Amino acid sequence: MNVRSTQFSPSPSDDDALDSYEGYAARYDPAYEDGRYRRQKKKANHKQKRSQEEIIETLTDESEGLEAGFAMTYRPARFEAIWLYSSLSGFYDRALITDVLSRVKGGKEANVYRCAAHPSVGAPLVAAKVYRPRKFRNLRNDKRYREGRSLIDSDGKTLNERDTRLKRAVEKGGSFGSELAHTSWLMHEYATLERLHAAGGAVPRPMASGENALLMQFQGNAEQAAPTLHEIELAPAEAEPLFLEVMRNVELMLGLGIIHGDLSAYNILYWEGKITLIDFPQVVDVARNPHAREILFRDVARVCDYFRRQGVACNSESLADNLWHRYTLNRTPMEVLADLSRLEETDAEEE
Repeated sequence: MNVRSTQFSPSPSDDDALDSYEGYAARYDPAYEDGRYRRQKKKANHKQKRSQEEIIETLTDESEGLEAGFAMTYRPARFEAIWLYSSLSGFYDRALITDVLSRVKGGKEANVYRCAAHPSVGAPLVAAKVYRPRKFRNLRNDKRYREGRSLIDSDGKTLNERDTRLKRAVEKGGSFGSELAHTSWLMHEYATLERLHAAGGAVPRPMASGENALLMQFQGNAEQAAPTLHEIELAPAEAEPLFLEVMRNVELMLGLGIIHGDLSAYNILYWEGKITLIDFPQVVDVARNPHAREILFRDVARVCDYFRRQGVACNSESLADNLWHRYTLNRTPMEVLADLSRLEETDAEEE
């Protein structure tokens, strides 16, 4: 096994950049990344403007008191500290974590942190996945994934599907609807981890959920977080067994009526000869999502793309077609017709 890169480790210059409003936006706000900040014309505003430093100081003041005894070894930048303390303090209060040691993965939707676990947890380290504040969050256009999925609240309870008020709120995307969709997005990930772990899937053991964060088993050790498959090259002798293990998990998910939805070498961890699948918020309902077949084929194709480069002979089209037919032939004609009807309605809306 040849490791090309093992861990997200921001340089001091990165942290300095995060201490400014401009720097934080440059890293986390997708509108900045594609140049929309620079192309937009400034609107006339006769009110006295606050300096960037004043904005930063105001937001920093808002975070005062959030620590409440929860001191971190990891030193977050100013903006990061606000949402990090507010997202993880609940786990601290519930005696699940005692410290945040480092950030091990940065992404546009969420960051993952290595945390010291409370002795009662039974493991020295845990991973905390913390979603970004809504302003700086770049959640994908998740409509095609949400089709057929029920809304889940922060307690993990399925909301009334007949409540048209809730559906309209999510579709409109206002403050209430956006928060409802975000909570459901996060809780679908947690519920999926629970189901897969109980069924013997190669996933992190879920431990707790909060309004903006998930706590789960940590893959790695105190010095190094488990790298993703795309960061390493496998030895020929281990490539094929690991490929078969990934496909076992794809089949296990199909047996539970779900598809990962974003499976690739970027969402599979490697540690001590074993793989772990991660990142499940966009999990797809096989029976109720009209795009399920297309999404399954894409997942399998991405997995095969990686393992072919590692010397494994695999045909993604044949594998995906075989899996699809094996796990969907038992569906009734009415279920198939209902899916086709939903697909036609979706296509009409997109046009």
